[in-house]
Amino acid sequence: MSVMILVTGGTFDKEYDELSGNLYFKETHVPEMLRLGRCTVDAEVRTLMMIDSLEMKDADRQIILNYCAQCDEGKIVITHGTDTMEITARLLGEAKLPKTIVLTGAMIPYQFRSSDGFFNLGSAIAYADTLPHGVYIAMNGRHFNWNNVTKNRKTGTFEEIS
Repeated sequence: MSVMILVTGGTFDKEYDELSGNLYFKETHVPEMLRLGRCTVDAEVRTLMMIDSLEMKDADRQIILNYCAQCDEGKIVITHGTDTMEITARLLGEAKLPKTIVLTGAMIPYQFRSSDGFFNLGSAIAYADTLPHGVYIAMNGRHFNWNNVTKNRKTGTFEEIS
């Protein structure tokens, strides 16, 4: 069974403007990451939006939910900004879709050599392929249930609530 990878933006796909020092969006790095990672999983990549998750509105989350509900694939990976990933995961989890949905992101843009995005994407694909139906967040080599995860803003990692 194939995996649908939905791109929404976040630090994962930010570019660095060397002249201004600003981060911005151009296009997703996911196809390149799959190629460089020698991924043999049957995966389709769809860009839904390219925004920082702090700018994500309820209407944007509804687009993500609608696409997850309507796509044929039962295994979905969503690249997402880490600042509001929990909010989107909650919306998807409460929808109780009969699919395995894994949200992932990066603390450092993929374009930087020290990015965690490459590792997180690979982990998310593996989790989507092996976990039962449900909604999860995959970060830092671990997976978390949508209703038992929080981002620790002091350490920059995700952890269980209880």
